[in-house]
Amino acid sequence: MFRLKAIFLVGSAALLAVTGARPANSETDAAQLVQDAFEYYRGEASVARVEMTIHRPNWQRTQVMHAWTRGEEDSLFTIVEPAKDRGNGTMKKGNDMWSFNPKVNRIIKLPPSMMSQSWMGSDFSNNDLAKADSIIRNYTHEVIGEEIHDGQRVTIIESIPVPGAPVIWGKEILKIREDLVFLEERFYDEEGELVKTLLFGDIGLISGKLYPRLMTMKPADKPDHYTSVRYLDLAFPESLPGRIFTRAALRSPPFPEF
Repeated sequence: MFRLKAIFLVGSAALLAVTGARPANSETDAAQLVQDAFEYYRGEASVARVEMTIHRPNWQRTQVMHAWTRGEEDSLFTIVEPAKDRGNGTMKKGNDMWSFNPKVNRIIKLPPSMMSQSWMGSDFSNNDLAKADSIIRNYTHEVIGEEIHDGQRVTIIESIPVPGAPVIWGKEILKIREDLVFLEERFYDEEGELVKTLLFGDIGLISGKLYPRLMTMKPADKPDHYTSVRYLDLAFPESLPGRIFTRAALRSPPFPEF
């Protein structure tokens, strides 16, 4: 979902033709590569069924969710399994987020003080969802290296926030394959210490496009903790109606079509 940025889903059919993106060699090229990769990943719209597993040293919990995204700013996630969690959901519109708990039948708008808290008990934060496109708007980008992955060139980009940007990370390091597939995103605090790493894996065809079917978020200071998100079904419609991204839909979401 989620990255789950989203938590978490993303792509554009037109970009399938870009199979040999040139390596970035300037700040402008690096910024364009980041934007192209993000648009390829997220796209105009997406509908998904995902399995999220939260792993801890002494226990593990798995949930199945339905997810919808539209553009860079709108998303809706709702739990369908297990039964005891069914109906719990999160909606994002722009930088605003709401959560719904069916047990109390209440929709709550999340205040800024809650944005750094865990999203649904996972290693993703509410901020990871709300700021999914922040890497495009609030950072400058520079190529710092290259490597090879499965025979393809991988560009390594360092992203630094612009002065005064409303972000929590001191920097991010991105690894992007030449076919625009994300491989890794590392998050650092203002002191330059690694906080967590998002890994993209199990790359294969989904709905006719290459896509990482597995994302895993790992905290740097807790080696036995991680949250994985696996796509079970995924489709990329040309558009989605606005009624999906409303508080009414958060309370009573539609059934996804794949």
